[in-house]
Amino acid sequence: MIKVNIKNNHIEIKGHAMYDDMGKDIVCAAVSTIVITTINAIIRFDKEAIKYEEKDGHISIDVLKDTNITNTLILNMIELLKELEKQYKKNIKINEEVL
Repeated sequence: MIKVNIKNNHIEIKGHAMYDDMGKDIVCAAVSTIVITTINAIIRFDKEAIKYEEKDGHISIDVLKDTNITNTLILNMIELLKELEKQYKKNIKINEEVL
């Protein structure tokens, strides 16, 4: 299962969806596409807005600048991931801590 943990300005995505065999897993592909596209878009606007690390099934994102563009793109990413969670409840789980 892919676990998405959101706490303040930190987002962590880890695990594998196990929907299908590696290379054929549409849930993993969708999550990767959503997250990497969001990271790339934010970096195009401001390279210092986020810090991220990507390593073998694990991506962490720290939002460093609170801007309209960054917030909109992160919110869009989270909403897209929530839509996936609705459709694939056994494969992706989002935990959002609001402080």
